[in-house]
Amino acid sequence: MVTLKENILDVETYLALRKSVGWKKLTLEQGKIALKNSIFTLCAYDGEKPIGMGRIVGDGVVIDYIQDLVVEPSVQKSGIGRIIIERLIEYVKESKIDDTEIMLCLMCAKGREDFYSKFNFVARPTNILGPGMIQYIR
Repeated sequence: MVTLKENILDVETYLALRKSVGWKKLTLEQGKIALKNSIFTLCAYDGEKPIGMGRIVGDGVVIDYIQDLVVEPSVQKSGIGRIIIERLIEYVKESKIDDTEIMLCLMCAKGREDFYSKFNFVARPTNILGPGMIQYIR
């Protein structure tokens, strides 16, 4: 049975789950600061074993981002990602100021667009929205 734990994601679990999907290695310091600056973190467990995570970063009132949505490869395609993203979206809906609108954004890995479109995310560019852009600063 999968259980979700909120705002207790530790740096070792965070770094291990990122590593499990082959993402860029972060330093321990980067991991600690990233978690400290997160608005909300979520970790999925199978018993005591962490099998997935996600976090929200942003300002909490105008724009939030789903960041680091990870499901351990051995349990991908089992519904864990859906459970995580649904709770992340629910959190943003619960935390927004009444009678306002908040943008919820993400940058997905190539080939994952269909997964996110099931949750009403729109791939950019569109006829109204330009492409998402990125810059890595070294």
